[in-house]
Amino acid sequence: MLRIAVPNKGSLHEAAVRMLTESGYKVNRRGRELVLFDDVNDVELFLLRPRDIAVYVGQGTIHVGITGRDLLLDSGAPAVEIQQLGFARSKFRFAAPAGQMKELKEIEGKRVASSYDHLVKTFLEREGISAQVVHLDGAIESSVQLGVADVIADVVETGSTLRAAGLEVFGPVLLESEAILISRDEYRDDPQVAVLKRRLDGVMRAHANVVVDYNVNERDIERTTAIAPGFESPTISPLADPQWLAVRVVVPRGDINRVMDELYDAGARGILVTELSASRL
Repeated sequence: MLRIAVPNKGSLHEAAVRMLTESGYKVNRRGRELVLFDDVNDVELFLLRPRDIAVYVGQGTIHVGITGRDLLLDSGAPAVEIQQLGFARSKFRFAAPAGQMKELKEIEGKRVASSYDHLVKTFLEREGISAQVVHLDGAIESSVQLGVADVIADVVETGSTLRAAGLEVFGPVLLESEAILISRDEYRDDPQVAVLKRRLDGVMRAHANVVVDYNVNERDIERTTAIAPGFESPTISPLADPQWLAVRVVVPRGDINRVMDELYDAGARGILVTELSASRL
């Protein structure tokens, strides 16, 4: 039975549960259960603190888990990233009071507050910078104002929280993080892990694409299929009027409005867009 660790709270939780559900796994929590059973897929799902998932996976007690790249690297656990999941993207940056610091070397000898001690220490050592890393579990932005630290290192999404605290980012990006699937090397080729990866990939690809159906006169078919050729080739079917054809093609979601405009200009009519929930492309 495959054991999967799922974040039990926070932004990672909702997106991970939604993704697993769309991948065909039963993640139905009726109350406050910490372990869920999916007999159909021969899977056990463990709801764990996001910070602890890498530790459990690294110890081999859990086969795979969903967590953040930042949490994996900060844990120091012997687990490895096996698949990017495309959500919860963020950047890890240094920040200091506005106008005080511009370059990484200015951190030398300073106090750096962070919830990610191991990650920050490893980065600074690699850059040849000596600084005191102060561990805090929350409210990192207040540490400078309260005199606990001179600099902070934290996850930055929009930067609005930092600006509200009178801080601004500086120096290089420590890490670009996102939700990832992690495991140990020996489970990479496990058949159930392969199925899980394929299903998750199918959901991500479905979210990234849409299906476009349209009708087009036979004389314009070459022009429209050149605009939207699909993955291998479009599906083309005859209509009741022998001069017209029905076309179905997969198009990247981000290009859909441009593609629709170009298809219409090229002679396509009755253009319809359908959402995808899962795929194997």
